[in-house]
Amino acid sequence: MPRRRPSALRGDIPVRLPRRRRYPPIDRLSGSCAADLRRLERTRFWPEAVEEAFWHWRALAHGPLRALTDPFLGPRCELYECGCDPGHFRDFLETALHALPKKSARELRGLVLALDAKITARARTVRVDAPDSRWWRGMSEVG
Repeated sequence: MPRRRPSALRGDIPVRLPRRRRYPPIDRLSGSCAADLRRLERTRFWPEAVEEAFWHWRALAHGPLRALTDPFLGPRCELYECGCDPGHFRDFLETALHALPKKSARELRGLVLALDAKITARARTVRVDAPDSRWWRGMSEVG
């Protein structure tokens, strides 16, 4: 008796194709931290939300300096989705850091603080009063 084809056994079950990632995963994170990020994104945010914010913040840290100091970049619209205010991405990362478990938050905070240090070292016009202050909120008025 001939064997049944697998497609005949499955019937009309739709095939789930893997989706291409829009943003690269965050390097140097442990598996448990990545799993905590996925769990957080599934419950509170949207898929790849933290990777998106981290990617934009890293692009700002390694990108051209005029993105930080140019007063002629246009008005800031105060919307996260627009991306014209880089402080929104850092605010989102801060929200995610407070929502993660302690160990995972410590691991991700180390990467974010390294980017913060790079941004403040490159742009001398960014005013940082204290390490715990939210200095990125004033980035839209820098100039």
